[in-house]
Amino acid sequence: MVNLVIMRHGEAQPYAADDSLRQLTPDGQNDVRQMALWLKTVYANLDYVWSSPYLRAQQTAELMLEQQPAECQFKLIPELVPDAAAEAVKAQIDALLLAQPNAKLLLVSHMPLVSFLVESFTEPGQAPIFSTASLTCISYQPGQGGVVQERNRPLALSVLPEI
Repeated sequence: MVNLVIMRHGEAQPYAADDSLRQLTPDGQNDVRQMALWLKTVYANLDYVWSSPYLRAQQTAELMLEQQPAECQFKLIPELVPDAAAEAVKAQIDALLLAQPNAKLLLVSHMPLVSFLVESFTEPGQAPIFSTASLTCISYQPGQGGVVQERNRPLALSVLPEI
């Protein structure tokens, strides 16, 4: 069962005086909406959405929440910034899943942290490169490790043949 989804924020503006204040572009918003709908359709509802405090990640999380039930809880996690340590985030998730073994969680963060998180929850050498608005779905149990079940990105969902 997929209980952990790790997502990189959607496409953001290229420049801002403060990197943490960069906003999603219109294309980035559309990509995130597409991923939110896909996630809702393919996997069961989430219980938690945790986001980096950076604006582009918060905007991504808010768009993902639009496709989740009202009970889904949103939380800003200071440790989800780009240069944070994956093990600090993993410790928080382990604590949550030990207390609530059936919880389903989405993390919205940045490169390179999202890659290191996948590696931390699965196995060494499993640190994929994430394009914007892409995600990795993992079945994870604290103390036992995890397995990547699926990876997806907006481009993969939008390539349909013309009739």
